[in-house]
Amino acid sequence: MVALRRHREVRRTVASAMLVASAMLVACSTFVAPAALRTSACSLGRSTAAVQLQAGGEYTGFVPDMQRRQLMNLVTVAASAVPVLVCLGGYLYYFYPQVGGGGGGATPCGDIAGAAIVLTDWVKNHKDNDRELVQGLKGEPYYLLSTKDGIKDFAVLSVCTHLGCVVPWVPSANKFCCPCHGSQYDENGKVVRGPAPLSLGLAHTSILENGNVAVSPWTETDFRTGLEPWWN
Repeated sequence: MVALRRHREVRRTVASAMLVASAMLVACSTFVAPAALRTSACSLGRSTAAVQLQAGGEYTGFVPDMQRRQLMNLVTVAASAVPVLVCLGGYLYYFYPQVGGGGGGATPCGDIAGAAIVLTDWVKNHKDNDRELVQGLKGEPYYLLSTKDGIKDFAVLSVCTHLGCVVPWVPSANKFCCPCHGSQYDENGKVVRGPAPLSLGLAHTSILENGNVAVSPWTETDFRTGLEPWWN
């Protein structure tokens, strides 16, 4: 399954980032020398000074500040770890986003600016068989499919099942045609030409009490293929 493979790849990437962050934290701890080591370093400095004086050499009185050096090393490593932690947080936020509108309930659709999709306005501005992208479940791009007096009872996820490109609707061909590698889907999102292995995902559409259009998860059999929904 494409979705399952991508999820596994994401988990491997996040795990790698966590290992790197952990290694850096361990490295930071090693720079804080134990008291015995600091004492030994100071003793070594005093012994070196005594040898120089006995040999008739000139002693400047300078003894390296080991604690200061350790502090600088700690600051440097900590600063290097910040980008890793930021990237890790980005991965977690992007691949496990917060879902608005409730886990299994209806999520109001939004236009490109985030404004709600109102059915009455939609009917005024769209013709039969029009397709337009809206923000749907988890903020992902879905196509609403127009009818003469409203919208169909399902929406189509516009993410190609081959490599994840956004698939535009081509009215002249009456198909969704992927510009990346040539995959094609019919007017309902069923795959009709590869290399895409699966049809586009589905979501239910509904009209809320305030007249806004909403989508909800599609968990039953795919009516286009008779198969279980791969996108769940």
